[in-house]
Amino acid sequence: MRLHVGCAMWSHAPWQGRFLPHPLPPAERLRAYASWCNAVEGNTTFYATPSRSTVETWARQTGPDFRFLVKLPRTITHERRLGGGGEELRAFLHAIEPLGPRAHALWVQLPGSFGPSDLGALARFLRGLPRSYGCAVEVRHRAFFEDPRSEQQLERMLGGVGAEWVPFDTTAFFQSPPTSDAERDAWVKKPRLPYRARALTASPVVRYLGRDDTARTVEGWRRWVGTVAGWLREGRSPTVFVHTPDNADALELARRFHEEVRAVVPGLQPLPEPVPAEPPTLF
Repeated sequence: MRLHVGCAMWSHAPWQGRFLPHPLPPAERLRAYASWCNAVEGNTTFYATPSRSTVETWARQTGPDFRFLVKLPRTITHERRLGGGGEELRAFLHAIEPLGPRAHALWVQLPGSFGPSDLGALARFLRGLPRSYGCAVEVRHRAFFEDPRSEQQLERMLGGVGAEWVPFDTTAFFQSPPTSDAERDAWVKKPRLPYRARALTASPVVRYLGRDDTARTVEGWRRWVGTVAGWLREGRSPTVFVHTPDNADALELARRFHEEVRAVVPGLQPLPEPVPAEPPTLF
């Protein structure tokens, strides 16, 4: 019984010297992060496909049970809207191949304009992906959340190809006005979508956005603790990513979420002990 938790990145300046050793060469930063969390969002691949040699370093720094949710490039999802991007997709799949089982799912994040009328393009695209990869789809068009018919059509289509629907839960964040520069920035940029907590596959994925105030972040994820515990008891293997607007405490918060679920499900395998941020002293 395993729960995977992680953050939006594995290298973040506020973590250095506080959670993670500092200084660390780039080729060691993911290894240190992986002692805290056992999953990470692959957001950087949205902007550019990495070189295969770069991905090989990612694989060397993580164990085979570590999970990457690897986001497809925006040229495929946003510019081409899943049509005619065969060359880009082949290059992307070649680049991430060294991850092997660590590439837990291909993350298809779609723009807010991608709506029910585009489901045919999504279905064709998903059917063309290699079966060796899992697939997780994040939609942001409100019709999929507010129109029961559109929601059911998307669920049936995803279920037919074994793909998961990734909710991005921002409901706790938008409960009250922002109080910091990071929160004000997120207030403008993050999607406002209804809460959704239904798993379609054995490997559900959740993205949760809290606040820069720890107490409010923890309060906002209470219902996810129960949901994730229920999935584990059903034999599912969930992955949960914890975000805050500034992400300064996200690394510690991800572990705390894991601990709260483990308090409810004692059979859950614990996370490894983190690498100390500072070397031990004799005094």
